[in-house]
Amino acid sequence: MKEVRLRPVIEKHDLETKANMAMKFLAAGDKVKVAVRFRGRELGHKEMGVQVIEKFMEIIKDHGTAGENKPRLEGNTMVLMIDPVKK
Repeated sequence: MKEVRLRPVIEKHDLETKANMAMKFLAAGDKVKVAVRFRGRELGHKEMGVQVIEKFMEIIKDHGTAGENKPRLEGNTMVLMIDPVKK
């Protein structure tokens, strides 16, 4: 299992770079854990974390799937597990 850490205020290019890393992990057959870390007042805006995860999933939709999983909050981190697509 590999982990990709994001922030709720991540820029587009940085998100694409992290998505490319995740696609390499998924191509190798690894599961990917996407973690969005909140700091301070960001925790009051959980919807921003969900939006970041949705954008991330849109980029890697051909390489991995979350299945029935939904983003869940663990302390100050929003987590989603992604499985590689079966070929």
